[in-house]
Amino acid sequence: MQRPHQHLVRTQLANGLRVLLAPDRTVPVVAVAVHYDVGMRSEPEGRTGFAHLFEHLMFQGSELLPKLDHAHYVQASGGVFNGSTHLDYTQYHNVLPSNALERVLFLEADRMRAPNLNAENLRVQIDVVKEEIRANVTNKPYGCFPWVSLPGVLFDSFANSHDGYGSFDDLDSATVADARQFFDRYYAPANALLTLCGDFDANEALDMVERHFGPIPFRPRPSRPNFAEPEITGERRTTKYDPHAPLPAVAAGWRVPDPISEWDSYLPYLLLSDVMSDDGPACRLHRRLVRQDGLVTSHRCYLGMLGDPLDTGHPTALVCSARQTPGTSAQQVLDAIAEEFAVVAREGPAERELRRIATRLSTRLLVETDGVLARTQALASLELRHGRAELLGELPGLLTAVTPGQVAEAAARITPDRRAVVELLPASYQEKAA
Repeated sequence: MQRPHQHLVRTQLANGLRVLLAPDRTVPVVAVAVHYDVGMRSEPEGRTGFAHLFEHLMFQGSELLPKLDHAHYVQASGGVFNGSTHLDYTQYHNVLPSNALERVLFLEADRMRAPNLNAENLRVQIDVVKEEIRANVTNKPYGCFPWVSLPGVLFDSFANSHDGYGSFDDLDSATVADARQFFDRYYAPANALLTLCGDFDANEALDMVERHFGPIPFRPRPSRPNFAEPEITGERRTTKYDPHAPLPAVAAGWRVPDPISEWDSYLPYLLLSDVMSDDGPACRLHRRLVRQDGLVTSHRCYLGMLGDPLDTGHPTALVCSARQTPGTSAQQVLDAIAEEFAVVAREGPAERELRRIATRLSTRLLVETDGVLARTQALASLELRHGRAELLGELPGLLTAVTPGQVAEAAARITPDRRAVVELLPASYQEKAA
């Protein structure tokens, strides 16, 4: 997590840009990330996939720099860069030698001020995104299952239920005017968080930030929608067919407490998901589904629709998914999963088991955030969602404090009447049924 000597510095520019600095003079590099408080959930109806498409457009040059110059200047400095779109935010990051800090601040400020949004760039990037969908979803066995299909069953509103990758029709109908409107609304400095982590002097870095980002004109921060939805009152179920899947699969999702406003109630579900399926032979679902009953070839139990438990807003879910063995029905798998959750609800995890899981989670978090980029992104995400990047250093203690009784209480809410289920069947099953 945070190194013992690391301290955080916060400020806000006159144009509303929030700035978070985490100096660490023990490393010879610096990471710079810009998080915009807009993601897939903020896409307007009829524009599915637009947040992801716009992420691509932000790499297509600006008024001052032609296409590919951002990449050229970062790579010429010995650095790397990328971006990604999430449910609730879009982020752009760079990692470079520390002597190139001002260069990358100029680059990020330049495209925050005026990206090059034109018809040619839009047409090319629509084709790129469509090809990405083909590669990752439509032409791939179990492509992005269950992320692209489960939200539509679990949630009711367009914001939460639509496929964030987008439909080809929606992507093809996007216009330059749409892109400019999206930029003006969501890519205002006041809707962004700039995070720096690594080898720099805080005062010097703040001077650079003010020099490059300060002149960007103020635009008001858009109001954040309320994405909350009512609880499920009974099981929901649907079936999808996959022309490339060799065997059936099934996924189930359950609503969980708000990871922001109900943080104390949410954390036990993080322990619960690892109690059930922590990627090892000792976990409960592996023992039951694989070794004992032979129902599945693989399984997962995780928190967050994208498997991002500390990086998600409300509403979100605990998800269990599995690929079945030949001759096994989805109902057999679902019944076995329900029985295992009922055992935890009734008996709770053993104290030793829970401590092992908490230690494993803490160790994994320490290892994953040891690198400067992962640490920067984790600090930024917690600052963006909770307003407290310090949570990164507090998490091991918070996880250890969760009790077996709290985990049992969480498991008691993972019941068949509160779940949404997607069965994924090979296309041959559909042909047989017809």
